[in-house]
Amino acid sequence: MPEVADLFAEEGDGNTPLTDEERQQCRISWIARRADLNEVEMANILKAKAWLRGRRRRLSSEDILSDDFVRELHRRMFGDVWRWAGRFRATERNLGVHPSEIAVMLRMLIDDARFWVQHGTYAPDEIALRAKHRLVSIHPFANGNGRCSRLQADLIAQQLGRPAFSWGSGSIEGAMAIDLQEHKRRYIASLRAADNGSIVELLALARS
Repeated sequence: MPEVADLFAEEGDGNTPLTDEERQQCRISWIARRADLNEVEMANILKAKAWLRGRRRRLSSEDILSDDFVRELHRRMFGDVWRWAGRFRATERNLGVHPSEIAVMLRMLIDDARFWVQHGTYAPDEIALRAKHRLVSIHPFANGNGRCSRLQADLIAQQLGRPAFSWGSGSIEGAMAIDLQEHKRRYIASLRAADNGSIVELLALARS
């Protein structure tokens, strides 16, 4: 089965060149095209997953649900590629909260998620996906927020006794047959539904 990160690689023609800003912030000087960027990001994410496998038995839900862990996870996923990995963005984007609000909003998310776990407010899958949705809505990093929040959701689910999410690649045949554009459309639609208070679509996609 292909790694889920393949399903969420940056859109666009693989031959699309990186912008001047992206090339300045990229640690790997030879990368010039989007396809090359996707490849090295995927390798970095696989390296982060190997790091997590070595630590999983020592991690508790409180370890995972912390501001420091979110930043460290992002740094591990993208630090070989981007200079800003693990650091909160300092500029406004068309997504997410104002940069001055990131630390406060993330702290509120962590506190809420810990409460949900301690009190069983929601079922385990729903706790993981509500936390994922909130994290990607805050959009704390310049890029990679979706991939980081999905891996964070996988870790929360596993800590609560559930398997990692399949995110639409639930079988080898299913993963091979995925229409990537339709898959991304469905994913974005599920996030918009969550914005409006319905987590059902995101739950269905994550376990498909």
